[in-house]
Amino acid sequence: MKLLKLLPLLCGCLIGAAPVWAQTYPARPIKVIVPMQAGTAGDTIMRIVAEQISANIGQPLVIENLTGAAGLIGAERIAHAPPDGYTIGAMSDSLLAVVPHLQPQINYDPLDGFEAVGFVASITSVLVVNPSLPVSNVKELVALARLHPGTLDFASGGNGSQQHLAMAILGDATGISLNHIPFRGASQAAMEVVAGRIPVTFVALSIALPFVKDGRLRAIAVAGKGRSALLPDVPTVSESGVPGFVFTPWVAIYAPKGTPKPIVDRLHRATLAAVQDPEVRSRFLALGLEPESLTAAELNQRTRDDYARMGKLIKASGIKNE
Repeated sequence: MKLLKLLPLLCGCLIGAAPVWAQTYPARPIKVIVPMQAGTAGDTIMRIVAEQISANIGQPLVIENLTGAAGLIGAERIAHAPPDGYTIGAMSDSLLAVVPHLQPQINYDPLDGFEAVGFVASITSVLVVNPSLPVSNVKELVALARLHPGTLDFASGGNGSQQHLAMAILGDATGISLNHIPFRGASQAAMEVVAGRIPVTFVALSIALPFVKDGRLRAIAVAGKGRSALLPDVPTVSESGVPGFVFTPWVAIYAPKGTPKPIVDRLHRATLAAVQDPEVRSRFLALGLEPESLTAAELNQRTRDDYARMGKLIKASGIKNE
């Protein structure tokens, strides 16, 4: 009976203490696992935004690149880290919406295995060709592929990579079929096109831009909803005769499932403020990256939509993890 009488008082103390506990977070540096190679678009996104989040939250964010098994090692480490807010991670749409369809034995739940912290930015992709290829727009590329079916190669960063999927979507929309030549990463794929060994690829604008400017690549279309301010004269794929074509890979921040809501909310506010910071936005836009602010619910819905869309594409295209 004495315990029962004390129970309301104990509960009141716990409820009253919760805000104080939340305000003490974070009390030490936060590790950010990035399952992407250093120097890639996704890694660059996180390094830019992490600086501002650190300033907003009052503790350093320490980035650790874990790239083994195409990012699966890093994704699994994020999923199974202690849910205390001191290990979070940057997840790409590929690890959440693509890889699970190619790797059914993954050790994380892509839809319900994480706490959504905040969307950071999407990556502007651009369709580029080696200048030796006699095409200057999408219609000419499609016409050439139809004239020589099965003989035109395209480079990608690997089976199921963003470049592979973008070309699969283009092929499905236009009825063309190009030979897929996979490489170890998007940067290597782009360099094969620069060197003229492969004629065409999709690639992040941040990677392609220097080569477009010096004439070693020809940009024929942007894969986003609108034109890029960095290439204002280059039309979108949709404008170029493929209505509705949009392909914008993205990066968002997640915490392990079960991370307390006050901590997730604290991280979300710091991330939102960082993405909206004028200097961060300026740095993103200068690299062809598009900052965007989403709620946790909106981010979860976007993940589910992309998961369903990519699953249908992968099945229809017969893409396999080889």
